[in-house]
Amino acid sequence: MMTPMRYIVLVLAIIISLHYILSFTHEGYGQVTSVSNLKNQWSAGSTTPPPPNPPYKSPVPDEYYVLENATSPTSRRADAAIVMLSRNSDLDGFIISLKQMEDRFNKKFQYPYVFLNEEPFTDNFKERITELTDAKVEFGFIPKEQWFQPDSIDEERATAAREEMMENSVIYGGVLHVLHLLSEDNKIYTGSVPYRNMCRFNSGFFFRHPLLDKYKYYWRVDPGVTFFCDLDHDPFLFMQDENKLYGFTVSLYEYEATIPTLWAAVKEFIQDNPDLVNPENAMAFLSDDGGETYNRCHFWSNFEIGSLDLWRSEGYMKFFDHLDRKGGFYYERWGDAPVHSIGAALFARKDQIHFFNDIGYRHEPFQHCPQGEAHAKGKCWCDPKQNFDYEWYSCLARYERMFV
Repeated sequence: MMTPMRYIVLVLAIIISLHYILSFTHEGYGQVTSVSNLKNQWSAGSTTPPPPNPPYKSPVPDEYYVLENATSPTSRRADAAIVMLSRNSDLDGFIISLKQMEDRFNKKFQYPYVFLNEEPFTDNFKERITELTDAKVEFGFIPKEQWFQPDSIDEERATAAREEMMENSVIYGGVLHVLHLLSEDNKIYTGSVPYRNMCRFNSGFFFRHPLLDKYKYYWRVDPGVTFFCDLDHDPFLFMQDENKLYGFTVSLYEYEATIPTLWAAVKEFIQDNPDLVNPENAMAFLSDDGGETYNRCHFWSNFEIGSLDLWRSEGYMKFFDHLDRKGGFYYERWGDAPVHSIGAALFARKDQIHFFNDIGYRHEPFQHCPQGEAHAKGKCWCDPKQNFDYEWYSCLARYERMFV
């Protein structure tokens, strides 16, 4: 007499045998009951879709590319300009940057240049620059009220803060500039009021300059930078058509001693203005605990391709005014890189922040060198092994995790 358990085993054996017989003798049955088909059906019915790749993993569509030998402007262009904040003494560095910009990109697209300076440009500066390009070049003067330290700043307090930072060798740039250079020059910039003026101007005023009123997009270029690759597509049109608001090539951690109270000011603004923060924001790039603390990640703003309307928006304008009233540009050393990064993360959707993987770029001491197919397509001359993207002090992995 068979026990109940033996009946169950017998029935299962019969079912399994029938399944294999039908799988081999009836093709349709085999396809429907295959493991891969069942897996696909489960995935289709799942409420959690498979994690997408970061947006930059999708190649730029061919429609944005021009012919390799093209030397005249394309028929369709964005309302955009290449923006350079310069002193007359920066001429040699800007000649290096502009010549590369022309050779790698702009001789094909002829976007205008806008140079801004807090003092009048010399005739020599203008002549040397305009010799390098057939594109339109405009030279603008920065109003005193947008550049110099405002009267609201307590100079005694600001001086004491600068002296303390110099004594502690707090350098002017991002984290690990100390690996590149630690010298008296760094102390000059740490204690420098003009450097702070520049950070404040880039954070809250450059986009208000009358020469930029007619534009919607900009590409910031600094002196002495390197562009490693041919750029045969139009990043401005890509930003415009794909509704991107901010683009970067390098991201890293800010030096904490330069921004000790910045995040407290940010949290205060968010608490007072929750309706201005984009519900699909990139807070996950900035914070590992939902905004309670700042992980110090920021986009390195010496390279930016962005929307001027992002900075002109109600949210960002109020955000900058809030920070400006705190005085942290002078009482500490708030840089435009963390300010812009936090602003973009709060007021843009996370998918509107774009990593320009195909633009090879170096600003001492860090560089982004495109990898694989992008390196070959851009005819890049950087060594792919010398790439900052996934070094331990890079924040690119945090950016990518927002899309997983």
